[in-house]
Amino acid sequence: MAITRFATRLNSFSSAPHLAWPDLQGKPTFLQMAERAATAKGLTDVDLNYPDHVADDPSALAKRIADLGLSINGLAMRYYTNPAFKRGAFTNPDESVRREAIELTKRGIDASRAMGANLMTLWLGQDGYDYNFQLDYEQAWDWEVEGIREVAEHDPECLVSIEYKPDEPRAQALLRDASTTLLAIADAGAANLGVTIDFAHSLYAGEQPALAAHLIHRRSRLLGVHLNDGYAKRDDGLMVGAVHMRSTLELLQQIRQDGYDGALYFDTFPDASGLDPVAECEVNIATVQRLLSISDRLNADNRLKDAKAKQDAVLSQQIVNQALIGA
Repeated sequence: MAITRFATRLNSFSSAPHLAWPDLQGKPTFLQMAERAATAKGLTDVDLNYPDHVADDPSALAKRIADLGLSINGLAMRYYTNPAFKRGAFTNPDESVRREAIELTKRGIDASRAMGANLMTLWLGQDGYDYNFQLDYEQAWDWEVEGIREVAEHDPECLVSIEYKPDEPRAQALLRDASTTLLAIADAGAANLGVTIDFAHSLYAGEQPALAAHLIHRRSRLLGVHLNDGYAKRDDGLMVGAVHMRSTLELLQQIRQDGYDGALYFDTFPDASGLDPVAECEVNIATVQRLLSISDRLNADNRLKDAKAKQDAVLSQQIVNQALIGA
């Protein structure tokens, strides 16, 4: 099995602070969370939020992370610095606010490159609407596409990945599913654009995650895979395989078949219920390692290929059951 990079949501490591810092007053610092993450066996990378985690010199910060034995997979934009972003980042009705969001993103791309990373993830959750007749859809779509194109063209050597989500914080997100995101990328037309699929987001967008990942592979590039789980109603951030083990296996099998070689990122929320984040991360890694081993066997299994060719659901389930649970 090929070497796999495992990355994580750094803010997860603020969970159950008493286990790591019995005398801590207030919240742990960014570096404290990074130091704690570095103790998780098997973890290789972290993703940092911009500008939240990058207040210091980016290159110096990258060295601190490297000294912990971790690599920086990439940066992820967060549009919280200006309260006006609540009405949109790239689609804000105020031109000056749109410009601020775009320039902030360009600085984030520069910081990513200065840190030796080559990936910027855009989650444009503020770009959407809450009411009927609130949005001029044509205008908002044009602003969204123009903003995406401009930040992508800022540094053509840096990969820019769009992470879609059906809603939150807006009641309806503009880029809510794989198909809509692929349409925006096609309209933007920049060669360095791609898509991040988040397992829980895909589920509650009503998608089959494996199919969504393959469509992304066909029409663009899969630049990020966020693993987690949930009950398909919201972004629960549960541990990998906790609810949809079979769909998780199918996603991993599909992306391996399609040649994805990027990091697998755990976008889980141990902090939501006070779990030990180190133990939670290690279990996620062990689960995915086991599922990857199974997925590689399934990709080499001609019986499964034949069953799929015949659309024989009974035989395919029997083969997967044998691989997954030994039945």
